Amino acid sequence: MNGERYAIVLAAGKGTRMKSSLHKVLHPIGGKPMVEHIFSTLEQVGVNQIYLVVGHDADAVVERVGGRAIPVLQGEQLGTAHAVLQTESFLREKEGITLVINGDTPLVTAETMKGLLSRHQETGAAATLLTTKLDRPTGYGRILYDEMGNVAKIVEEKEATPAEKMIQEVNVGLYTFHTKFLFDAVKKIGNKNQQGEYYLTDIFPILQEMGQKISAYRTENQQETISINDRIALSEAERILRKRINETHMKEGVTLQDPERTYIDADVRIGRDTVILAGTHLRGNTRIGEGCIIGPDVEITDSIIGDEVTISHSVLIESRVEEKTTIGPFAYLRPNSKIGKKVKIGDFVEIKNSSVGDGAKVPHLTYVGDAEIGARVNMSCGSITVNYDGVHKHKTVVEEDAFIGCNVNLVAPVTVGKGAFIAAGSTITDPVPPGALAVARQRQVNKENYVAKLMAKKKGE
Repeated sequence: MNGERYAIVLAAGKGTRMKSSLHKVLHPIGGKPMVEHIFSTLEQVGVNQIYLVVGHDADAVVERVGGRAIPVLQGEQLGTAHAVLQTESFLREKEGITLVINGDTPLVTAETMKGLLSRHQETGAAATLLTTKLDRPTGYGRILYDEMGNVAKIVEEKEATPAEKMIQEVNVGLYTFHTKFLFDAVKKIGNKNQQGEYYLTDIFPILQEMGQKISAYRTENQQETISINDRIALSEAERILRKRINETHMKEGVTLQDPERTYIDADVRIGRDTVILAGTHLRGNTRIGEGCIIGPDVEITDSIIGDEVTISHSVLIESRVEEKTTIGPFAYLRPNSKIGKKVKIGDFVEIKNSSVGDGAKVPHLTYVGDAEIGARVNMSCGSITVNYDGVHKHKTVVEEDAFIGCNVNLVAPVTVGKGAFIAAGSTITDPVPPGALAVARQRQVNKENYVAKLMAKKKGE
């Protein structure tokens, strides 16, 4: 069967059982909306164009998915067949195969879709549907075959005989159609049912009346056929997907100390021989190099981590860390932090919108914001870049090999020159030349016997 591949993703329904102001297909699993998982899978199997049928909250859905699909509005929701019919103007004259999938089934794998497409092409059927076997098939349409192995009928639960109810193979709700037959058949579907809706499952007897055959492809993985209609199913899908993601990383050479307590989003990439310890959350488009130790209890979002980096009990957001650097425990890297090679970022250190050069040390109790810290700089305990004047943020520059003593305030905008030394307790407001010693504090004064006089005065009062 020649021609291109197209897909119709059905996402017009309200999803009332989610009890949410967020559209059902936008609820995230594995770090991104469920409908985006479907898009990714369709793209993997070589679909040329995706059409997303939207209705309720159409603007929100279209805004979120961007240019990955052509939106098609179903103004009035009159059933799945009616939803498919809205794409006729786009697909009517096209040759090839059209997949139809519900937007709330994000766990279907590319392997299963490829198997479905292959079966469709091998059999030359007008339509092929995905099936699976369930131990408890109650509520699902049962699959009946003819003597040739083609689908004879889909029997809905309420119409099934006692013998038919014993059948375990059920209709999943993912279909492929020979595009040239799809719309002629869809237009013949009626709505003589209690809901007055047009159901896509009614297309199969119509195709058979047109002299076309129906085939089926069965997946043995029941879990991937889950439809997410409420928060319970959402939680179950999250658990299944997380297990799938974790196992994929382990097969690729990543050690997960405790997979059940490790949370990795679908788009995260991790290098070989990296160890992920318990309680770690890796989110968004995070990239982690080889030979790292991440965790325990680390949160990393949309960040790039180099090789042989160690991070413990810390939070990193939209940051970059180069190789052989150590971070934590209890460090916080806020967006646009760039940390060089062999850097030490220690406990209770916060860095924001700053760069820290190779070999620098920021060991503990330090805030670095809107700053450029040079190579091999030492930022001692309690040192602070004072970057905000109440209206504007200002930049601090500390050039390479400088030493910043304990409890130093660097009041931006200010520059500390190469190799300069700032004495502990200083508040620096003016530039410090390279190689200079800066002392900015009052001279110490000791008042002999003052404490005894003060206490006697207080007792007298």
